Amino acid sequence: MIETDNPQLLLIDDDETFCNVLKPALKKRNFNVSVANNIKDGIALAEETEPEYAVIDLRIGYDSGLEMVKKLISLDDNTRIVMLTGFASIATAVEAIKLGAIHYLTKPANADEIANALHKNKGDSSVQIKEKPLSVKRLEWEHLQTVLMQHEGNISAAARALNMHRRTLQRKLDKRPVKE
Repeated sequence: MIETDNPQLLLIDDDETFCNVLKPALKKRNFNVSVANNIKDGIALAEETEPEYAVIDLRIGYDSGLEMVKKLISLDDNTRIVMLTGFASIATAVEAIKLGAIHYLTKPANADEIANALHKNKGDSSVQIKEKPLSVKRLEWEHLQTVLMQHEGNISAAARALNMHRRTLQRKLDKRPVKE
């Protein structure tokens, strides 16, 4: 384990530019930051550095960051993990928290928001409730994510459950989520 006065933070995201911007910003907030751009390197760094904190992207290439959350918690269940994503859904938020993440943030999130989430210990009852319900397109996207999670990320199995062609489901999942 690397000895330092600053807590060890593992940042895992396949967007190298994002990591190059976030790493120094988190260092300024007194974290010793290690970066991985894929799951394999993330696991190796986690075993080497034993991070106290982690920021994990939900989609790391074609891999799921949820697997990384599961692995980090199996290594040390005290690791404080924030899931960060541009593909937010209720299903993935619930799964991230069930697997051991302490917070779930949507991109774009700045270093202050991430650092605050890493140190947050309680829920916030003052979070604003939206005036309008989700759009039909957003509800469809959320449902697809839920079914995909129920089938452990297996697109073919999820497509069969949805009575949908696999390529159609893949195309719908590759799109950015519809704004509420």
